[in-house]
Amino acid sequence: KVKARYSFIYKFEDGEWKIAHHHSSMMPEAQLAASAELPLPIADMEVRSLFSLWNNALVTLDPDEVAKRYSKAPCLLPTVSDVPRTDYDSIKAYFVDFLKKKPQGVILESYVTSGPGWCMDNGIYEFTMGTTGDKVKARYSFVYTNEDGEWKIAHHHSSQMPEEVVAKASLPESAFA
Repeated sequence: KVKARYSFIYKFEDGEWKIAHHHSSMMPEAQLAASAELPLPIADMEVRSLFSLWNNALVTLDPDEVAKRYSKAPCLLPTVSDVPRTDYDSIKAYFVDFLKKKPQGVILESYVTSGPGWCMDNGIYEFTMGTTGDKVKARYSFVYTNEDGEWKIAHHHSSQMPEEVVAKASLPESAFA
């Protein structure tokens, strides 16, 4: 048996749902088990507070500060870009444009999982764009890893809520029941 983490991104294409992106990786416990220095577990509330570090970096409007929140080997699958960002420079470049909107996020729903040296926070967050006042809800996943005693974002996936992508008028009435 092999236990793994995974994520799928589906795309509606040619009248059917197809997998546009799939990622899976071995669970970090297997890699860390060989190490004599296993990090202490992290409490769920502490995991949830890691979002504040990233959100506070957004407040600075400095893309460098935001990019510093990501790990040495990151993966950012952002809401408003089709390009996976897998290094410091590409993450920083993404936030150059995003920060022009002066975003501030709040978590609406949070589901936490953790293990030695890693933790994950998934749920729904909402951003208020300071430049326009617009609000945008999105699903999110943050996977954090402990690097040199500091929690960093190893994987961040954000996607717009389907209700905002598919016009509500095109959904069957039963979808709102």
